[in-house]
Amino acid sequence: MTATEGTRPSEVREFAARSVGGGLALLGGLLGVVAGAAVIVVGANASTVAVQVSLILLGILLTLLSIVAMSGLNTVAPGEARVVQLFGRYRGTIRADGLRWVNPLTSREKISTRVRNHETAVLKVNDAYGNPIELAAVVVWRVADTARAVFEVDDFTEFVETQTEAAVRHIAIEYPYDSHDEAGLSLRGNAEEITEKLAVELATRVEAAGVHIIESRFTHLAYAPEIASAMLQRQQAGAVVAARKQIVEGAVGMVELALTRLAEEDIVDLDAERKASMVSNLMVVLCGDRAAQPVINTGTLYQ
Repeated sequence: MTATEGTRPSEVREFAARSVGGGLALLGGLLGVVAGAAVIVVGANASTVAVQVSLILLGILLTLLSIVAMSGLNTVAPGEARVVQLFGRYRGTIRADGLRWVNPLTSREKISTRVRNHETAVLKVNDAYGNPIELAAVVVWRVADTARAVFEVDDFTEFVETQTEAAVRHIAIEYPYDSHDEAGLSLRGNAEEITEKLAVELATRVEAAGVHIIESRFTHLAYAPEIASAMLQRQQAGAVVAARKQIVEGAVGMVELALTRLAEEDIVDLDAERKASMVSNLMVVLCGDRAAQPVINTGTLYQ
């Protein structure tokens, strides 16, 4: 194998094509056509046949050359560019809007540089925990390098759409829908961080096409229908546990405050057993789901 075999050819990069203002070129072409027509008329009225033939041929040639020269005129609208090729070689890109003139032997391909967006279909994938989920995303992008968009990939629009779907699927399997670990990232709980990672991965994937990713966002995120009800029950159970935990923490604080105030105000002297009974009663009242029923104690704890 030689040193050049198996190596990738150098990538094409955009550069400005050589062009001039189209106004002067258009004026010159029209003057050439008028001059050619005038020469033909003069030749038709010449006195000798030889002069007639020479002038008519010269007029026709001048007219044809002027028409060919005017074929190099291009109208470039804002948000558009023209990729110029000469005999298969890239000769630059015209980005200046207005009427421009380039070599008439070149071919010019129109490329839109406006901002575009692509929204994926709802994709069904498994998250990091293996749970089936549904998600979709929208990507805002534009062509930044017209040369790479034309020459490095077959169809840059289809390329962006395919890579977007691949990136969304990859992000979905890297992170869970809901994280059981508070320090871990999840698709639902850390949307901003996940979309930033999606944008970075997309930018890497579409770099070969000369595309710039402006923004990417998830537009749909949900559990698959077959497990949605079970996951809803798990979320509800988690919410109940969290609420109970907060209630217990609040009740312990209230009991501690009550015992402290009783001791500071010297309202009643409680031994260890009476404190335990008071704590038990307060915890039942504060943590119970139902209203407490008053009980009148006519005896003592020891009878």
